[in-house]
Amino acid sequence: MLLNAGERRIKLVERLKGAHEPLTGACLAKQFGVSRQVIVGDFAILRAAGTEVYATPQGYVLPTMESSKTMRVKIPCKHERENLEQELSIIIDNGGKVIDVIVEHPLYGELIANLMLASRRDLSEFLRKLDGSHAEQLASITGGVHVHTVEVPDDETLVRIKDELRIKGILLN
Repeated sequence: MLLNAGERRIKLVERLKGAHEPLTGACLAKQFGVSRQVIVGDFAILRAAGTEVYATPQGYVLPTMESSKTMRVKIPCKHERENLEQELSIIIDNGGKVIDVIVEHPLYGELIANLMLASRRDLSEFLRKLDGSHAEQLASITGGVHVHTVEVPDDETLVRIKDELRIKGILLN
């Protein structure tokens, strides 16, 4: 069944709502019988129309909060590339989910990259893609200074994360 663009966009959102993990553009393109570029364009149009959808290193996801008690906090950090895995592992291993990374660019202002890292598996895939792309981490443009939006289930988890980041010299005070 061939869908028109509007119908396809509705189905894309439905697929994301029913997904238990991120869906890649290539996977969605195959399902809908279109190119990955068409899917990218569809999500751009959906965002322009007000639909919140994140493009993460793992694929497309809709923003969700695991429970009503979950809170999102900003954690300022500074480190070199060699401490990236350590920083993200500390957050994940202590029960946090890394939603994004934010840097303040001198020309463009605030730049945000969605990460959606909740497990060691997510982290391994992210690091594999980073290493394979030969790209720099976003914080390289700010001398390592950046902020993570982190989702945590409670204050105790947040304290553990911040304490360990502080001990490792990563938390920016």
